[in-house]
Order: sequence, then C-alpha cells, then structure tokens
Amino acid sequence: MANRGLVTALAAVGAAQLLKLPIHYAKTGKCDVRKMVGSGGMPSSHSSGVSALAAYTATRYGVRTPAFAISAMLGIVVMYDAMNIRRHAGEIAVQVNDLDEDMERLAGRQPGIYHKRRRERLKESLGHQPREVAAGSVLGAVIGFLSAVSANR
Repeated sequence: MANRGLVTALAAVGAAQLLKLPIHYAKTGKCDVRKMVGSGGMPSSHSSGVSALAAYTATRYGVRTPAFAISAMLGIVVMYDAMNIRRHAGEIAVQVNDLDEDMERLAGRQPGIYHKRRRERLKESLGHQPREVAAGSVLGAVIGFLSAVSANR
C-alpha cells in the first residue's frame, strides 16, 4: 500500500503545476507549456506540496504529533526559501543577464554588436511572490484535508 501522505503531497504538487498553464494564459494571453514543468509562477507547487502534507498529517493524526511537527517545520522552511532566498536569486539573475547590455550602453556602444554575449541566460523565475506561496499553500491545504477526510471513511 502506498504512503497516502506522500501521494497526497505529490498530487498537490501536480495540481499546482497543472494550474500554472491556465493562470499564465489568463495573465499573458500566451500558452506556454513550459510553465507546467518550471519553477516559479502562480501557484507555488512547493508550497502546495508541503501544505498538503502538513494538512493531511494534522487532519489524520492530530497537531500534537511529531509527524505534524516535522511536516509543519518542513513547510515553513520551504515556503520561506521560496519567498526569500530563491526569489532574491532570481532577481539577481535578471541583473546578471542584463549586465552585457548595460556595460555596452555605459561604454556608448550599441548593445550586442561589439562582443559575443553569454550563450545561456541565467534562469530568472526561481522563487515566488508571497501571493504565489499563499495560493499554493491554500491549494495544498485543501487537497491535504480532503485526502485525510476521504482516508477516514
């Protein structure tokens, strides 16, 4: 028999990743299937997964258990990382990616003509805005709660 808590968390991650496509389309008018496999964006799949696990554990076993304490702390660390460290790394990547062009402009030259640019740009969509983390955590909590309730039947 599969570990229902793990399956629930993975299902929440999958649900969040699937939701990224229509949400991105509604926001931009562009259909980009890469949104379903990439990091960043609305809702946060990391937050969805850890929130689903914590909600499942709390509903199924109670909030006074070591299992809930572990899942809650994991969730806090993951969501903090997504909103702060990874988001700031993405903001730095934007600045690094623009560095070639900025340097040429400062030198009074047309960007892209005088030297070869880096082959690959750094990934800029790494972390999440607080609202993306909040949306992911609500989605995950609902999925976790529903999974635990249906397991009790």
